[in-house]
Amino acid sequence: MFLLKRVIPAFFLILSLFASSVSAAPPDHSQYKNRYISAQLLGMNDFHGQLDVYRTVDGRKVGGAEYLAAYLEKYEAENKNTLLIHSGDVVGASSPVSSLLQDEPTIEILNDIGFDVGTVGNHEFDEGVAEMKRLIYGGEHEETGDFEGASFPYTVANVKDEETGEPILPPYVIKKVNGMPIGFVGVVTTETKDIVLPSGIEGVEFTDETTAINQAVSELKEKGVESIVVLAHVPASSDQDGSNASGEVVDFAPEVDDEVDIIFGGHNHAYANTVVDGKLIVESYSYGTAFSEVDIKIDPKTKDIVEKEASIVTTYHDGIEPDQAVRNKVDDYKKEIEDLVEEVIAQAAEPITKEQEESGESALGNLVADSQRAAMDTDFAFMNPGGIRANLDEGPITWGELYTMLPFGNNLVQMTLTGDQIKALLEQQWSGSYARILQISGLEYTWDRDAPVGEKVTSMTDSQGNPIDPEQSYTVAVNNFIATGGDGFTVLKEGTNQVTGPLALDAMIQYLQSQKDAIEAPVLNRIEVK
Repeated sequence: MFLLKRVIPAFFLILSLFASSVSAAPPDHSQYKNRYISAQLLGMNDFHGQLDVYRTVDGRKVGGAEYLAAYLEKYEAENKNTLLIHSGDVVGASSPVSSLLQDEPTIEILNDIGFDVGTVGNHEFDEGVAEMKRLIYGGEHEETGDFEGASFPYTVANVKDEETGEPILPPYVIKKVNGMPIGFVGVVTTETKDIVLPSGIEGVEFTDETTAINQAVSELKEKGVESIVVLAHVPASSDQDGSNASGEVVDFAPEVDDEVDIIFGGHNHAYANTVVDGKLIVESYSYGTAFSEVDIKIDPKTKDIVEKEASIVTTYHDGIEPDQAVRNKVDDYKKEIEDLVEEVIAQAAEPITKEQEESGESALGNLVADSQRAAMDTDFAFMNPGGIRANLDEGPITWGELYTMLPFGNNLVQMTLTGDQIKALLEQQWSGSYARILQISGLEYTWDRDAPVGEKVTSMTDSQGNPIDPEQSYTVAVNNFIATGGDGFTVLKEGTNQVTGPLALDAMIQYLQSQKDAIEAPVLNRIEVK
């Protein structure tokens, strides 16, 4: 049996082209082109430790560490002046083959492939700053022993130690290609403080990305560095032709120093290949299903990037032979954990997916919420959709699949809320930069898409149709991430009579094992939008 079912539908990925390109329109330097130095930047984002997980795009398999490695090696062989880079979240919410071994396998694979520089994403903070630094610099862990760390440097300019005010990692890294210096500045979304457990970001503060970038660029210019690239774990997106560009990277690009030539985005698992304010912005989906190939020309006289062009390349399996050394190494990791992850917990009668309806409800979200309400014996349960990371396929449901689906190690928390507080909690679903629709159990409600934030929920009942009384107290089950205000659900911090329960994963396993028949997708009738 495989560690995971090896083909996972990726309805959210739309990769209709093998590669699509956008180039910036540079000043006319044609008379000097014979002296330009050609270089290549190969970048990825949001790998999330998906070493052994394949997905399907346009009916073709994509992803997997051995295929990503093969593509990067192929492109690197075409230009000796190549740097491999990433813009964060290479670990966190990982496949069991990585996460059960403290994500050391992912870093080791990136070392083997030959990455040159990276930055941190929000998920690098999942287990705290000390563990993040251990993965980068090396050190000992009680479960896995000594670890050498990353063989390439990391940079982040906008995360500072609260006591000293100094960056926790270098604010920039300088790499050279054919003698030409290129400065790399890393930043991570300031949203990290709201989407990571407080224990994960204890002792650090997140500062404005644009300010941090410009400060680092100023220092790089003082060192004579004119070619500058930003590694931003910050959202960006565009259409395939570069139109309809959006996201925080697109928003702050005009405010970023014009010495910045290229910005690699991340975090939202999207496609981007566009030019904003003369800056090339790229992002290549997630999970190793694609990477950004950026060709640049550097004028050795000015040391500046004078031409730049990008393509987003999909890692189709039928386009290349996999890297056998990487495949063998991943297989070795799998052998260390196979007894646990291959245990069959239950059977799925049909595929059960986290794909959300227009209302925000999903079949898998309902199933997860049901398991949590059952485990905590509460009136209602609320589950943040971002905590559900994979679908369930029809057939045997293994422990490894459930771990991949719920990888964060969150405990459940029982608390008491009034009906008024539940209404306020639901309204907070729309209080951020985008909607985060909680997956629910025991509750039904209707919301109005045209109503203002704070007035969107128009009716609430329990599952028997009884109206929710604003003054009455109800018991609810949530995980400890949102219980502490994560994802902006600060109302939950007001909950009383809090009791900590089992891990969300254990609750799910127990719930599935308690079902007599094969598991079916719960009916979608809990949330209505009008």
